[in-house]
Amino acid sequence: MVVKLQRPILVGGLGLSFSLWMLQSWHHSLEQLGELSLLSALAVGGGLWLFKHKLPKNSSEQLNGMLVDRATAESAIANTGAVINQLAQESENHPALETLRNQLAQLLVELDRQELRVAVTGGQLAGKSTLIQVLKSSGLAETQQKVTFQETASLFKEAGSHSDTDILAEVAKSDAVLFLTNGDLTDSEFQALQQLKALNQPKILVFNKQDQYLPDERASVLLSLKQRVLDHVVAVSACPVAIKVRKYEVDGAVQEWMEQPAPDIQQLTQELGEVLAQQSSQLVWTTSTREALLLKAEAKNYLNEVRRDRATPIIEQYQWIAAAAAFANPVPALDILATAAINAQMVMDLGNIYQQKLSWEQAQTVARTMGSLMLKLGLVELSTKAIGTVLKSNAVTFVAGGLVQGVSAAYLTRVAGLSLVEYFEQQEIALDSGNNLNLDKLRQTLQKVFHQNQQIAFLQGFVKQSVKHLSPEVQSVEVVG
Repeated sequence: MVVKLQRPILVGGLGLSFSLWMLQSWHHSLEQLGELSLLSALAVGGGLWLFKHKLPKNSSEQLNGMLVDRATAESAIANTGAVINQLAQESENHPALETLRNQLAQLLVELDRQELRVAVTGGQLAGKSTLIQVLKSSGLAETQQKVTFQETASLFKEAGSHSDTDILAEVAKSDAVLFLTNGDLTDSEFQALQQLKALNQPKILVFNKQDQYLPDERASVLLSLKQRVLDHVVAVSACPVAIKVRKYEVDGAVQEWMEQPAPDIQQLTQELGEVLAQQSSQLVWTTSTREALLLKAEAKNYLNEVRRDRATPIIEQYQWIAAAAAFANPVPALDILATAAINAQMVMDLGNIYQQKLSWEQAQTVARTMGSLMLKLGLVELSTKAIGTVLKSNAVTFVAGGLVQGVSAAYLTRVAGLSLVEYFEQQEIALDSGNNLNLDKLRQTLQKVFHQNQQIAFLQGFVKQSVKHLSPEVQSVEVVG
C-alpha cells in the first residue's frame, strides 16, 4: 500500500508521540458569568447543561439566585452573537441560522421587558392552581409591577406528554420560580431544586398545606427544608382543610357546620412582593442572560457539528498514515507511539478547524504531552492487547506482528484525534487568554473517548476496516465482525 505524505511537515513527524493539547483554555467569561455546561442540551431537547458560574463580587443574592446587571446581560447577548456569526462564516447556508438570528434579536428586546414572569411548579397535587388563584386574588399581580403567574405541568410523572426536562426548560424562561412541596423533600424534588439552582434560577420553596400538620410537626418539616436546600422557604396554606365548628345553645342544642378557613399566604406575598418591587429589572436581565447562554450553547452545538464533519476525514487520513508506518516497521507495543501516534501536523490541522492557532513547536508539545498521558494511563498496552485478541479470534494469516502494530497505531491515532476534537469543542470561539494545558481535563477527555471506543463490536469492525486498508491485495485475510 502506498501512502502519500503530501505535507512536508509530516516527513519525520511519524516519530512523534501523539497527544492532546488543551489550547488557550477558556477564561473569556461573559463579563462576570461563566459558560454553560449541560444546559444547552435543554435548549435542543437533549437534557440539562448546568451553569458553571463566575459571579460578580458585588451582586446581590435574592431568592437564592445571583442577579446580574444590564451590562452583563448585554455582554452575554453579544457573545452569543459572535458564535452565531462564526457559524454563518463556516456554514453560510446552515438551516438554523435564521432562527438563531431571530431569537438573538428578541433577546435585545427582552432587556426592556416590564412584565415579570413567575413560574409555579411542583409535583402532582402540590396545589399549584389553587396557589395561583389565591395570589391573584391577593392583589399581588395587580401592583405597580405587573406580574404573570405561569403554572407548569406536574413534575415527576412517570408517563405523559411532558417530561421533567421539558418542564424545567420552560421554567428556565421565567424570572422567578415558586416550587411547591407538601412536606419534606423527596429525592426527586431535591434533584429538581438542584437543577434550578444550577440554572441560576431565582426561586422560593413553598411548603404548602402546612395546616395538615400538627404544630410541632410543621416546625420540624420547615426546619428540615431550610437545612436541606438553604433556600428561601416559606410555609403557606393556599386552601386550608375545612374545620368543623360546633356551637352550643343556651337550651342545650348543638349546631355543627364546616367552615373554610381563609388562605394563609401572607409570608409568601410579603417576601415575593418585596423582591419583585425592588429587583424587577435585575430579574429580567438575569433571565435574558440565562436565555442568551442557552442560545449560545445551541449555536455552539451546531457549529461543533459543522466542524466535526470537517475534522472526521482528517482523523481518518492520519490514522491510516500511522497504520501504514507501523505496519511497515513493526515496533514493540510500548514504543508504538513513536511511529503510530498522532503527529504534530494532525494537531495543527484539527486546531485550524477549531480556531486554535498552533505553531509547530506547540504542536510538538501537544504530541509529547498526549504520548506521556497515554503511557501513564496504560492505553497503549490495553489497546494492543484488545486488538491482538480480536485478530487471534479471526482468520488472520499474514504478518501477524506487523498487523497488530498497524491496527493499534490506527486505533490510537483515532482515539487521540477524537479526544482532541472533543476537547476543542468545549473551548470558546474567541480565545485571548494564552496557551494553558489543563492536564486533568485532558486526562478525563482521553479516558472518556478511549472507553467509548473499547466496545468489542466497534473493535471488530475497526479491525476489519484496518485490515482492508493495510493489505487490500491479500484475499486470505478475513476478519468476521
